Amino acid sequence: MVLSNIIIFFAAFLSLFIFRKLAKIINLVDTPNERKNHKGRIPLVGGVAIFVIVCCYLWLSGNGMTNVGVYLICAVSLLVIGVIDDLIDVSFKLRLIVQAGVAFAMIFFADLMLSQVGTLVGPFELNIGMFGIVATVIAVVGAINAFNMVDGIDGLLGGLATVSFSSMAVLFYLAGLTELFAFTIAIVVATLPYILMNLGIPLGRRFKVFMGDAGSTVIGFTVVWLLLEGSQGGVVAIDPVTALWIAAIPIMDAVSTIMRRIKKGQSPFKPDREHLHHILQRLGVGPKMTLLVICSIASLFALVGIFGQLYNVPDYVMFYGFIFCQLVYNQIMVNIWKITVLVRKFFGISKKQEANESEERVG
Repeated sequence: MVLSNIIIFFAAFLSLFIFRKLAKIINLVDTPNERKNHKGRIPLVGGVAIFVIVCCYLWLSGNGMTNVGVYLICAVSLLVIGVIDDLIDVSFKLRLIVQAGVAFAMIFFADLMLSQVGTLVGPFELNIGMFGIVATVIAVVGAINAFNMVDGIDGLLGGLATVSFSSMAVLFYLAGLTELFAFTIAIVVATLPYILMNLGIPLGRRFKVFMGDAGSTVIGFTVVWLLLEGSQGGVVAIDPVTALWIAAIPIMDAVSTIMRRIKKGQSPFKPDREHLHHILQRLGVGPKMTLLVICSIASLFALVGIFGQLYNVPDYVMFYGFIFCQLVYNQIMVNIWKITVLVRKFFGISKKQEANESEERVG
């Protein structure tokens, strides 16, 4: 397993170099605009390069998840629409149709849906019946977009994906699901070269790459697929409520963002610069420290979920605990500008800087 992961690591690096050259030829690059402050034209091939390696792993190893064929068809569908979106900006309605389509494919062709939720709301088994179909579609579409939304600063999507996949790997290993454990580790190893190149390590910003919508949507889909497979199969490795904690930051940030946009009368899918990573940077936290802070919080949430499951904390306690954290998160984000003013006054930041930030926020 160690040798195979070493091969995966260097193969992922090679894949990134090949696809970044191809991206420049077909103009699959990201250019700076009012929401994107990076410099230069950056290839959007991180997700494509990782997915190619994951596909090779599934083909050569002959193991991993069940219903590999259905997974690959669904993932390729998301990858293709994502690449097209990166090239020419696809309507969010079309993207939602494709995302709902892969959710229904999971349900009806892979027999993978949310049906067992445990003692989620109280000390009794909750039977959601046919509502499981609706819940699965919501979970799949939600996870895809949640991971897409957090892809806002260098290293963040890769870091949060690593937290989620590593957490699942721990639980798969403890449950004796060795093939799923090996598969999640392979994904983590294949993602590491992308994180390094995205951060400009060790080759500098000249070889920088971005994940692209193609990559972020496939990562979100893969996360929710494995969470469902681990929580709904014959051997339950992941309690359904634990899945919330494993992907806590993407979920919380997406819910808070969507609620805020709806409250403003905007489309839930309208991009802005008021995600958690944007807020931290406006508070004066540097990009690398922002990355460290958010990934550390995500890791802490994941550990809460893992230890809650290992120590048999009731599902409803874990669920209401998660809801409480979500409400706190929402309140912080709603009042973040008041908090920002207080922080700036405490650290003696000038009124002129506050005025500039306020003007930017209104605009």
